Amino acid sequence: MRPQSAQWTVTGSGASILSLAEAKPFIDKATIGKIVDLGVKDANNMGAAMAPGAADTLCSYFNDTETAPKDYDRIFTGDLGKVGTKLLYTLTEQNGYNIREKHDDCGLMIFDLLRQDVHSGGSGCGCSASVLNSYIYHKFESGAYKNILFMSTGALLSPTSTMQGESIPGISHLINIQIRH
Repeated sequence: MRPQSAQWTVTGSGASILSLAEAKPFIDKATIGKIVDLGVKDANNMGAAMAPGAADTLCSYFNDTETAPKDYDRIFTGDLGKVGTKLLYTLTEQNGYNIREKHDDCGLMIFDLLRQDVHSGGSGCGCSASVLNSYIYHKFESGAYKNILFMSTGALLSPTSTMQGESIPGISHLINIQIRH
């Protein structure tokens, strides 16, 4: 039986084309994350393994740019799911940043959590790619979003290291996407 912390792999994809065209969403800033390992060893709890890397990258971005959650329409993470999202909130609040009102996780958005038994949500790069290139892009087109933070999240998971009882480090990279109307 799968534990409630487990997530379901999303079979999805998306592609974004970067160009020099005006009035399209553009990448204004980026922060490359670093590997963070808080010792999570449970392969059925990827959100907890990835959340520390996401929190570190997000707090580094805020510190480097001298911005705060209030400066953005939304802050998106890739696939932290329910468990990872709660941990992200705890870790960012420990650093003085409350993102609860601004944050959405693509792994929680891609499924209907009330109607589909996907435990902690969706997992994998298909979550963020699909949500970014559909839902989020349409929000830019409609004018609902003008300035967001988008973070890919990942676990450096190896079946071999997991079977050997080693921890699962996580990492996250961030881009600031804006549009000028």
